[in-house]
Amino acid sequence: MEIRAKTGAIDSLAPILILLLLASPAAAQDPKPKDSYIKNIEACNGLDRTSFEARIAGCTALIDEHQVTTTTALATAYSNRGNAYAAKRDYDRAIQDFDQSIKLNPTYSKPFNNSGVAYLKKGEYDLAIEAFDQAIRLNRNYGEALANRAGAYLKKNEYARAARDYDEAIRIEPDLQGVWNGRCWTRAILGALQGALEDCNKAIQSDSSSAATYDSRGLIYLKTGRVAAAIDDYSSALRLDPKLASALYGRGLAKLKQGDKVGSDADISAAKTIQGNIGDDFTRYGVP
Repeated sequence: MEIRAKTGAIDSLAPILILLLLASPAAAQDPKPKDSYIKNIEACNGLDRTSFEARIAGCTALIDEHQVTTTTALATAYSNRGNAYAAKRDYDRAIQDFDQSIKLNPTYSKPFNNSGVAYLKKGEYDLAIEAFDQAIRLNRNYGEALANRAGAYLKKNEYARAARDYDEAIRIEPDLQGVWNGRCWTRAILGALQGALEDCNKAIQSDSSSAATYDSRGLIYLKTGRVAAAIDDYSSALRLDPKLASALYGRGLAKLKQGDKVGSDADISAAKTIQGNIGDDFTRYGVP
């Protein structure tokens, strides 16, 4: 199953143009090196929607050519490059850069969070949780890291832990993208259906273009016997994401309850083609 919230988000660093300029007094002595240096800073910071390749090249120049001379600036350059690698789905290189950033500045929480996201994307959930744990130890009000850790707990089917992290993330940062749907999905699995429905409705009010949220609410309606509403929500999810296996399977179950055997078989077969073990997931969610 996909993570139900839009979690696993890289937390970007703020631009550090002034910091890096102050870090290299030698660059001001020669106009040509200075021009190149400023371009590298701008690229490394991702200014003007710089491509990921250009960001990597800019950060690499700052690092390899010793254009930054303070530990904090160097740690930031590594972290920025890690963000760019992660955006390119080169998670191993991203983790290497985040690790280097952490060595240089072990009290900064963002590289821990970003490293956790990279591990999460790789499917290494225990390592992801360890990284998120450290980010949260350094900053107990880190809503993004809490939501990301909740996503990792979901992947490990540890729903009660995920729910607690979503509770805390919402308390700290209620406007964080994806947390209401994440808690809706988690509560739906745990059987807290009224609270789950309230969370999903809130999520849809703020973003009606999320297939995952309609899928989450479809599960609630399926578990409460509101079959027609479940089919409507699953169909809405599939209009947004036609290959969402959980929505296909859930709609198939709902159609079966309505007596539509042909439609049910078609949806369930399509779901199993996308994800062979989808039936096991629904059994775990409490839907036979």
